[in-house]
Amino acid sequence: MSEGTAAARELRKLERRIRRQIDVKIVGRRVWDSLPAIIQIVLGVAASFSIAHWGLGHPVPILAITVTMTSLGLTRDARPRRIAESVVGIVLGIAVAESFVLLFGTSVIQLVQLVIVLLVVFVVGRAVSANPGFALAAAVPSAIVIVLPPAAGGPFTRTLDGLVGGLIALLVTALIPRDPRRSALRDGHTLFSVLEESLGSVAECLAHGDAGAGELALSRLRRTQPLIDAWRTSHDTALSVARISPFLRRFVPELQRHSRLIEAADLTARHLRHISRRSEFLARDGRPRPELAGVLGELVTAIHLLGSELDDPQMTGAARSLLTDLARRLDPAIVMPNAGVAESSLFMLVRPLTVDLLVGSGSDLEAARALLPRLD
Repeated sequence: MSEGTAAARELRKLERRIRRQIDVKIVGRRVWDSLPAIIQIVLGVAASFSIAHWGLGHPVPILAITVTMTSLGLTRDARPRRIAESVVGIVLGIAVAESFVLLFGTSVIQLVQLVIVLLVVFVVGRAVSANPGFALAAAVPSAIVIVLPPAAGGPFTRTLDGLVGGLIALLVTALIPRDPRRSALRDGHTLFSVLEESLGSVAECLAHGDAGAGELALSRLRRTQPLIDAWRTSHDTALSVARISPFLRRFVPELQRHSRLIEAADLTARHLRHISRRSEFLARDGRPRPELAGVLGELVTAIHLLGSELDDPQMTGAARSLLTDLARRLDPAIVMPNAGVAESSLFMLVRPLTVDLLVGSGSDLEAARALLPRLD
């Protein structure tokens, strides 16, 4: 009993040690991934403070600093349009607050001023933009303006500071980009890896009559939507920044090509959820179905080649060639002449998946459909 207790204690210690190592890796990765954004924000704050303090002579340009940090942020979505919307909302809030102070002075009880200004800013913010963050971005600096003593530089000094901070935020987005292309590539590889592994499990499920492999594939595929959304966000950010940055503009054609891969991956995930569900149901009888498994095995290779295109555009031709050959052979009467209704219906799901993968490889939709054998 004592030996068993000692062994259990050692096992728990080992588990805690492994968990700590994993936590350290996660924290390190999070910090490392945020370093470009941190450097961008710090340099932007230094620039906005210098311009407002020494260039414009404002003693305490707190809103120039605040606007720069708030506009840039540490979020994945660093699109210039989002930053511009934040800047407009923040400067609007500052201007409304300073206009209120200019009209009514500071004789009104500060709490009343704060309530009235926030009500006005929130109403205007919701009227101007459908984005709830816009109104919030406008309200925070307006509250700061009301709470702080009047600026030494006169009316609308803090509005000018806000403009400086906003312009600097947009400028550093273009001139000191975070290179979101790296994040987009990582998200794309992650998604394609999951799709490839999931379809491989489905092929194994059909090859050996293993329902457990089908269940594993289905559980993976049910978690793909967050991966797709993450890739869309990082890709849109990368493309938006590349279009305005002189240092990243050369990557615009590559990123535009990746837009096609995102759509293909999204449609593939949707198809595979249906295919894995049907495959798991079929495999419950324990009977192997090697013909179906062989077809899905070829699609696993095609998905791998498409994912490789993220780094090597020349892989596009390889994926298209494989998929073109496969599409021409997708006739259930030839591939599975003795198949039952369940097998045939599953096979029919492979045809639109192949077409969507062909479109993802650069083929025209109608040309891809024309490759499929006609069914009698």
